[in-house]
Parts: sequence; structure tokens; C-alpha cells
Amino acid sequence: MSTLLQVEGLTRVYGGLRAVGDLSFSVGQNEILGLIGPNGAGKTTVVNLVSGVVKPSAGRVAFKNEDVTGMAPHLLARRGLVRTFQATVVYGDRTVRENAMRGAYLTLYPGFVATLFDTPAAKRKREAAEALVSELLDWLELTSVADTIAGSMPYGYQKTLGIVIALAARPSLILLDEPVAGLSAHETDQVRDTIKRVRERGITVVVIDHNMRFISGLCDRVVVIAHGQELAQGAPRDVLRDPKVIEAYLGKSYAAARAE
Repeated sequence: MSTLLQVEGLTRVYGGLRAVGDLSFSVGQNEILGLIGPNGAGKTTVVNLVSGVVKPSAGRVAFKNEDVTGMAPHLLARRGLVRTFQATVVYGDRTVRENAMRGAYLTLYPGFVATLFDTPAAKRKREAAEALVSELLDWLELTSVADTIAGSMPYGYQKTLGIVIALAARPSLILLDEPVAGLSAHETDQVRDTIKRVRERGITVVVIDHNMRFISGLCDRVVVIAHGQELAQGAPRDVLRDPKVIEAYLGKSYAAARAE
């Protein structure tokens, strides 16, 4: 399995607080990697650093063998690395289709002047974007709600729509920040199945979440962090049985009792 994303010695310091310290991990092509840890572990900070939202204090991020450390998010997205956010980020007063077009226009937008004069090039790109969005909505069985106002949809649908917007940007790797936060068990299973289907399209996935049932049923491998540093990594079943991981989540007394 070839390496698509390489993180080396990633560090972020805020004043005297080290949010992430000397963290290293890799993500293989077409892998689903889970990034987990207790509250305050630094998981979202890691995603912000990798996706260019925050610049690292030290360390290196390489994507497709290119050093992209500190590169702006829109430039990373055009290279194929996109991310979602914990909260749903949709235009609530626009339709599902219109929201998905936002993602498609990241790589298929013809430019202001071409759009203004509706040039042949602009028409071709618009048609390509519309075709891509229609294909994605059909693939994820959302065609029936394509013209529904996004803000009127259940929260689970809005979470899935966030993934659709990211997919419309034609990524090679997608970072999902807590994609099932606030969802019911049924909705969580639906999102898990959607992410598995995303991998079937040849897209690599890095996912952050607190739901261990969701992570263990989805990921090929997990990296556990605590206090911004790696605690363990490996197959979900092995890592979730690691005494250090149990202690980080549930405390020393619980870990000691479990070991007896």
C-alpha cells in the first residue's frame, strides 16, 4: 500500500500550551484511518494542521509526496485533500443540489469573467459540475431530495450532505471531523455505510470520532492520541484493548480493575 499522507513531528504550541507535540503517522492509499482520543486530546487541532486551517509550529505534512506544510486550505483542496467540520456547514436556505454544487465548483468553476459572459468554456464546466453532482446524488440515493431545502432536512441528512459537498470537490483524501456527532444509532450506521462506499470509489479517508462502536466497525487502523501525542496505533480491536488507551479514556482505577 503506497503512502498518500505523511505527517512527521507535527507540533502546535499556543502560548505555553502544547496542543499537539511531535506527532507522526502515515495514511496509505485507499485506507480508512481513525484518529481517536479522549476529549481535549488534540484531534481537531491535528485535522486543522493537516488541512491548512492552522499552521504548525514545527513538523511536516506531505501529500502525494509533496511538502504541503502550512499550505492554504483551498490550495490543498485543489490538490485533492479536503475536510469536513464537526458542525454541519451547509447553506440552509439552498437546496441539496445547490449545496453540492459548491463543492464541484472548487475544481470546475470557470472563473468570474467566463461565467459573466457565459462562454463556451463556462458552459462546459457548468455542465460537468452538474453531471458530477447528479451522479453523486444518485450514487448516494439522494436524488429524491435533490431539490429539498437543506435546512429543512433531518440532521443526519445534513451530515451526509456535508460529505457529498466534499466528494463533489473530487478528492483523493477526505478528512471527516466527527461525522456522526449528535446522530442516532440508525443514522450513525447509515453514515458508516456511506463512508465505506466512499472508499469503494478509491478515496482515502481519515475520520475523527468519539463513538468507538462506529470507529471499530469502520476503520482499518486507528491512531490514538492523548495530550497531543501518540498513545498507540494499530488495528482497532488491538488498540481498544490496550491498557494505556483504556486508562486514557476511563482512568487508572478502571484500567487497573480490568487488568486484574
